Amino acid sequence: MKGKILSVNISKDKGEKKTNIGRCKLLEAKGLEGDAHAGFMHRQVSLLAIESIEKMRQKGINIEYGDFAENLTVEGIDLVSLPVGTKLRVGEGVMLRVTQIGKQCHKGCAIFQQVGDCVMPREGIFAEVLTGGIVNTGDDIEVIG
Repeated sequence: MKGKILSVNISKDKGEKKTNIGRCKLLEAKGLEGDAHAGFMHRQVSLLAIESIEKMRQKGINIEYGDFAENLTVEGIDLVSLPVGTKLRVGEGVMLRVTQIGKQCHKGCAIFQQVGDCVMPREGIFAEVLTGGIVNTGDDIEVIG
């Protein structure tokens, strides 16, 4: 299974929308350089599929990449079907391992308050960085096992 990175997002604080910066360094065993969630246990990198975002757009909600606080917005991979332990290769050698599917949502988080719903707890996934490197918007992302 192969897809594309549509957006690379970070935020200074937890619980807020992230901004697409287009390119970022992923730090081994940490996450995205400069992101509030870097180094946060097993949830170092969050990923959300454009297909999940489109579901919210169909409800008439104006949503942009990063609005659900995902680090990587992707297309072409059914993220929620990936089992924990799945390895993903991003770009020229960044390696991620899926550590969690979905999450418990914080009651009244800023994202839910701003958007009215949050697909991240249902359809977002989390990964740890096995091999660091640079990730860019437009890079390939591939399930490798």
